[in-house]
Amino acid sequence: MQKLTKSATGKGPAENFAGEVWFDQIYRGEEPSRARVNAVHFAPGAHTAWHTHTMGQTLHVTEGVGLVGTREGQVIVMRPGDTVHTPPGEWHWHGATAECFMTHLAIWDGTGDPDVPETTWGEHVTDADYHRAQP
Repeated sequence: MQKLTKSATGKGPAENFAGEVWFDQIYRGEEPSRARVNAVHFAPGAHTAWHTHTMGQTLHVTEGVGLVGTREGQVIVMRPGDTVHTPPGEWHWHGATAECFMTHLAIWDGTGDPDVPETTWGEHVTDADYHRAQP
């Protein structure tokens, strides 16, 4: 058994996030494990840009109220204890509602291939799309 060393809290980069976002890397497996787990903390109104995960992604909300949106216009409201899975290759965004903080665990698998990205980032979500998603 081994105790894992926690990395320092990082700020979500502006090219991938709108608003104030912070993350803590909880776990990054080493081969043969490819598991990844981050705790991601969103200030009210903060959210990701459009993105997709090669192996899919699971989000589990620990506090606050959040949203997950798809290119097809589906929006899921997430509350503490809720878990949402986005399948491999699905373009989506997620973050806090305009009025609440939100923290979720982001869980995904690495690809095992350094030439295949785990996450592909796209453009920022428009203000109109974000505001239309509010509960």
